[in-house]
Amino acid sequence: MLDDKDIQKIKNELDNCKNPLFFFHDDPDGLCSFLLFYRYKGEGNGVVVKRSTPQVDDKFLHKIEEYNPDKIFILDLAVVDENFTTNVNVPVVWIDHHTPLKVRNVKRFNPKIKDKTDGTPVTAICYEVVKRDMWIAFVGTVGDWFFPSFYDKFKEKYPDLVGDETDPGKILFKSKIGKLIKVFSFILKGKTQDANKCYKILTRIEDPYEILDKRTAPGKYLMKKYEKINEEYDSLLRDASNKVSKEDLLVYTYAANHMSFTGDLANELFFRFPTKLIIVGREKSGQIKMSLRFKKPLLKILKKALEEVDGKGGGHEYACGASVKTEDFGKFTENLKKQIK
Repeated sequence: MLDDKDIQKIKNELDNCKNPLFFFHDDPDGLCSFLLFYRYKGEGNGVVVKRSTPQVDDKFLHKIEEYNPDKIFILDLAVVDENFTTNVNVPVVWIDHHTPLKVRNVKRFNPKIKDKTDGTPVTAICYEVVKRDMWIAFVGTVGDWFFPSFYDKFKEKYPDLVGDETDPGKILFKSKIGKLIKVFSFILKGKTQDANKCYKILTRIEDPYEILDKRTAPGKYLMKKYEKINEEYDSLLRDASNKVSKEDLLVYTYAANHMSFTGDLANELFFRFPTKLIIVGREKSGQIKMSLRFKKPLLKILKKALEEVDGKGGGHEYACGASVKTEDFGKFTENLKKQIK
């Protein structure tokens, strides 16, 4: 976690602007980080950055002309390109928890700068800044497989949503709040215009039960979209589960005609089969973009496996993403096998 001085600096940045523009990753951590800041400010605009290209670069410069912000916040995105930061004339505040990158013309806040092992999600950092909307903070923090420091307060207020679960994986897949985390993840999938509509609806939701129990029209809308997408997800999950063998690896790939569920599938398969190295890939345009999960530190294993193949990858200690040419995927998985024997 960032120290109190950095938390106060972020709060000052947020307080001292009138028309912020928020770029955020389209996973629960990124979405909830945005929601916490936007609901605190009550003004500004958001831009969803898709998981397929999780970086802010010069292709987003037109958004600056469109919204004319007086400050930019980049939330839970691993890569910010200097072609972007050097071509905007307003302050850029970058809050992240991936491997730190040095970029000019940006104010960086990342717990890994001081402690490489600190995996505190951006949502948890944003919650320390605004100190409100605890249910949203809980969704984003646990959605990143991280145990919230405010767990006891949340359980006291919403005991039925977590039951007696204290493990992030069990909260994700065995509790009522876990379903809400999936809702937050799934409703940003598909067309950008649909994702935009959903996150704007979320800015006006005041209670988790609006969605879970379909108590309001906006809540019903979000749940209906989730349920439709979840049908496709469940089909892929069943198919992937049928691929389990005695191998140390569980490898599952699917075609681009499906929505991208690589991270979601990898998380649930890892929860179900915790001893295996999980690889879930989506094949598109000659590339297989994948999510990997393992009980042992992955970054060194991944770096070694990418040698002599056309690909790239990175991420967190136990959860990584990678992309390789389709024709190199077989060699890539063989390289992984050699690393974990």
